[in-house]
Parts: sequence; C-alpha cells; structure tokens
Amino acid sequence: MANKNLTNAKRAKNDEFYTQFGDIQKEISAYLDYDANVFRGKAVYCNCDDPYESNFFRYFVLNFNKLGLKQLITTSYKPSPVANTQLSLFGDNKTIPKSKGRPKITANKFIINEARDIDGDGEFNLKDVAKQLKANKHNEWTPLKENGDFRSPECVELLKKSDIVVTNPPFSLFREYVKQLFDYNKKFVIIGSMNAITYKEIFPLIKDNKMWLGNGFQGGNAYFFTPNTRDFASGVYDKKTGLVKFRNVCWFTNLDHGRRHQPLRSMTMKENLKYSKHKEIKGKKAYDKYDNYDAIEVPFTDSIPSDYKGVMGVPISFLDKYSPEQFEIVGGTANGQVPDEFKIGNFTVYNNPISNGRKIYQRILVKHKKK
Repeated sequence: MANKNLTNAKRAKNDEFYTQFGDIQKEISAYLDYDANVFRGKAVYCNCDDPYESNFFRYFVLNFNKLGLKQLITTSYKPSPVANTQLSLFGDNKTIPKSKGRPKITANKFIINEARDIDGDGEFNLKDVAKQLKANKHNEWTPLKENGDFRSPECVELLKKSDIVVTNPPFSLFREYVKQLFDYNKKFVIIGSMNAITYKEIFPLIKDNKMWLGNGFQGGNAYFFTPNTRDFASGVYDKKTGLVKFRNVCWFTNLDHGRRHQPLRSMTMKENLKYSKHKEIKGKKAYDKYDNYDAIEVPFTDSIPSDYKGVMGVPISFLDKYSPEQFEIVGGTANGQVPDEFKIGNFTVYNNPISNGRKIYQRILVKHKKK
C-alpha cells in the first residue's frame, strides 16, 4: 500500500515528494566507484526537477567539475507550488522579471555549461552559480514556453541533447517515462516503485538486461521530504524531520555498478532444509513444486538453493540481489509468460490483481546459469 499511496500522492498538485541529497549522493557514488568517468564529458538532464528546490540540481551543479560534466540541464513542471518563490536560494536574478504581488508560477529551465569560483573567495558554491546565472555568463536561466511536461516538444528537444537522465519521475507515468528514455536511447538513473518490475512494459527490459535495479536506498527504506503535513494513509511521516518513509521504492538504471556483479551467497537445498531461519523452508522434505508449471517455489531470496538446476519462482525483491553472471531470468507470473495461475500444495500464485479474494504471490522465474 505504501507504493500506491506514494503514486496517488504524486498525482496531486499540492503533494510533493523531494529526494534527499544524501540518497542521490550515495546512489551516484556507486556508479563512480565502478567507473570514475561514467559522467565525464556527458550532458545530464533532470527533466522532472524544479531547480529552485531540487536536490538533483544541487548535487550535479556542486559536483559539476568533479564529475567532469559537459552540461547540466534541469527543467521544472509549471504547477510546482515552490517555483519562483525561493529566489533567495540563488540571490536576485534579472533573467526572470519580478512580478507584483505573488510571483507568477512558470516552468523554468536551467542550463549549466560552466561552474567555477566566480566571486574569488576560493570556494565554489551555490552563490557562484547565482552570480553566473545573474550575469547570464555561459549559463542560462529562463522560463520555458510550455508547461515543462517531460513529453512536451520543448522538453523532448532538451532530452535529445542529453546523454544521461537522472530524476524522480511521476510514478503514475512511469511506463510512459521509461518508454521515452528507450525511444531516444538514453542512459538513466531514476526512482520508481518496486512494483514497476511486474509491469508488462518494464519486465521484458529487466529480463533482457536492458534495465536493472540501482545500488538502492539504505535498508530498502526511502525517505522523502514533503511540504504537505497531512496525515498519510500509509507511509510514516515524521513531524520533526518533515520526512515520509516509504518501503519498496528503488532506483532503476542502465548504468553499470559493482553491486550488480556480486554473486548471491546461498546454501544447497539440503543445507537450507536443515539450517534455514524460515519455518516455511526448514524441516521440509523438499521445496514445493508448482502443479502446472515446471518450477519450484522459493519464497525467500536467501533460501534460493545453490545446487538446483531447474527453474525457481522467487520474490520480485530478488532483483536487488540479481547478478546476470549468476542467474538467468526466465519469466514472471504477472507478464503473460506463464499460466494464469500456479497451483501448489498450500496456495495459488495468481497473475491477476484480485482473484477470489485469495492472497497474491508475484514471482520472478529464474535459474542458475551453467558454469
């Protein structure tokens, strides 16, 4: 339910969720550890981020030279409740004329081509960015002609000029957003619901190793800042920090990182049956087999037997431990690649969201690669 709540919240104009700077820094560091030059000479586009409030903009502009970026492009969406109200963050800027009364909300575009210590104080920070934007030297800060929707012709033209897209897109438009990235052959690091793995538009990309999970949030928990202090039906809101905690939110990417190539350490089937900490596994004579599909049921990732040569049905959370050198993804129970339901001894695995009120078990079908 946490994912559903976050998805619904992101649809509302007055409900905003902002990614923390530390989470962005931790995730990007994983790609840099694997390839220190992964961003060098590249144009990064954050196309769902208001520059006034976005930690994605802050991270990439402050690390512009360290990463060796060629360009940083950031665009916002017009209904943002914060746009044009936090000018003090960068100081007064003459590029956007001030209006009387409440500032007019517009979609904005930042294009950073250079980041340097412009005020000569020996330190590069956001004040230097503000001075460069104010003087309009080598960088650009202007309103967009359209509303800033990532699908608008104006934003698509900016997408074409970019190399890597990094952002937290609207969860309700995740399918369409990912399709656009592949249509234009872009590298990306984006945030989405773990449940997106089961989408028929997304799963084939993961199965074919065209898209995979990123390094991930600490402990599998994502904390987002929100200016909206209403009560949440799910998700845990902390009044002191202004953060809302959601589970099952992850990073999706097609940039390589080291964690992806770390093999899953597992016991043999015999060892699992004897030593597993899960009562559903320990003490049984064998793993349950599906009645109408040639695979065994493995309800926990840490219980995947190292010596089973056939197909195994594992939780979708397995992808957080998936190594393409160790496993082959055969299919999934929610993607039309297997029978409508799996029948085994004590429960049924359904593809459909609701089926006779029975509990749903979504599974990814995998097998060990031959050594």
